[in-house]
Amino acid sequence: MNTKDLAFAYKVRHALDESTQDIPASAAERLAKAREIALSHKKQSAAAPAVAPRAALAGAGMPSIQSQPLRAWLGRASFIVPLVVLVLGLIGIHQAEKRQQLMDAASIDAEVLTDELPLSAYLDHGFDAYLSKGSN
Repeated sequence: MNTKDLAFAYKVRHALDESTQDIPASAAERLAKAREIALSHKKQSAAAPAVAPRAALAGAGMPSIQSQPLRAWLGRASFIVPLVVLVLGLIGIHQAEKRQQLMDAASIDAEVLTDELPLSAYLDHGFDAYLSKGSN
């Protein structure tokens, strides 16, 4: 509300407050009963919410209630998708490490089978140390 509207509202309220003293007693009693009835109806309507047609709902241009499950699914997906990507990444890293270990074992087997290692390497108790020192 702008200042003109507020000023008008204050003037109307002031005029109504002044005129309440001029209301006859019978009219004041009827107004009091009507107020009590309105308040009781208001309490009942607050307990049981009214159902309005879809077009009459406030924000009819907003996304419909039918899109709420889609929004809920997208909300869950925003949590699930990164989790799935993380799990798939960890599985990929595990597979890559496993493949690297297999390739290292295969290269050692190939060196043994092609006799590229000296004979003393086969008799040495530090064979693994020799292989690791030789591959650097």
